[in-house]
Amino acid sequence: MRRYLSAILPFCLSAILLAQIDPKTALLERSAWSALNAGQAHTAAEAFRQALAADPKNARLHLGAGMAAALERRDADARDEFERALALDPKLPQARARLGLIEYRMGDPASAIRTYEIVVAENPDDRGAQATLDRWKREAELHDQMRQAIDDRFTVSFEGPREEAIAAQALESLDRAYWRIGQVLGSYPSEPIKVVLYTTQQFTDITRSPSWAAGAYDGTIRVPMRGALDKQKELDRVLAHEFTHALIRTLASRGVPTWLNEGIATALEADDLDWAQKNVAKAGAPVPLRALQTGFGRFNGAQAQLAYATSALAARRLLEEAGGFAVANLLRDLGDGADFETAFLHRIQRSFADFQSTPF
Repeated sequence: MRRYLSAILPFCLSAILLAQIDPKTALLERSAWSALNAGQAHTAAEAFRQALAADPKNARLHLGAGMAAALERRDADARDEFERALALDPKLPQARARLGLIEYRMGDPASAIRTYEIVVAENPDDRGAQATLDRWKREAELHDQMRQAIDDRFTVSFEGPREEAIAAQALESLDRAYWRIGQVLGSYPSEPIKVVLYTTQQFTDITRSPSWAAGAYDGTIRVPMRGALDKQKELDRVLAHEFTHALIRTLASRGVPTWLNEGIATALEADDLDWAQKNVAKAGAPVPLRALQTGFGRFNGAQAQLAYATSALAARRLLEEAGGFAVANLLRDLGDGADFETAFLHRIQRSFADFQSTPF
């Protein structure tokens, strides 16, 4: 988030200084950029909406509206706003690059690659854009060579005949997770889920996950096959974990704190959480949940293990005390933009502060 905000700040300030619009709209634009700069996506989105009603041909306002929508994970809205910004000003800074990122996040890598080819052509010294484009092209080339195993609920992509047995095993494992976890939360994905099986090096190159990561979900379940045929239990655990992330995404595409997202996935990946109890006991105390609001990728291996342990124990208690239906409804409320503490009190029937104060 800090890197994101530092990138937009210079543009925000220049946009405000250069605005040639009526005072009321200029004030709305200023407040919108300020809210976006503070990470207040919903407030920013509303301010940009009001400003656009008065000045619909302002490309900067469409850019800002797209950035706010992207933060709220309203990806289709973000894509539309970036496209409108570019239609009004094809050279507008950041709009095309952000459009490419949204296209990729929406599962359209071909469009993302075409968009970033223009970004790189217009900004040949942008090494970050070139690196992103190169990585996406490598991923596309790899996926074009892959084979697929398909059922009604999952599409599993794998590299070749030697991995066919692993793909079949993965489908069976995913189907078990589908019914087991769907029953707990009282909800099932409405669309088939994409799954890609990688070598360890491919997984690292494409996902850029930390070395301790056993899988990733970004709209597609991505898993490195580390001797999977010999480790059925580990395969089941990893696939169940990533499937839970996919199910959570269908309930709430935004607004879910990382401890809740990772905690539910970890609590439901297997029955045994003794490892988590031991990890927290060894550390002396769980990590405060408010310190686990954002991604765990910033942690080293030991820190990540404690973060996952804390989150899993918290999520398990939520599921035991309130039930899976209540937790699913909490996720739906968050996805609809509800305030976390208000939604928590409504669905869990106790305040978040009270929940945190009780030992796991």
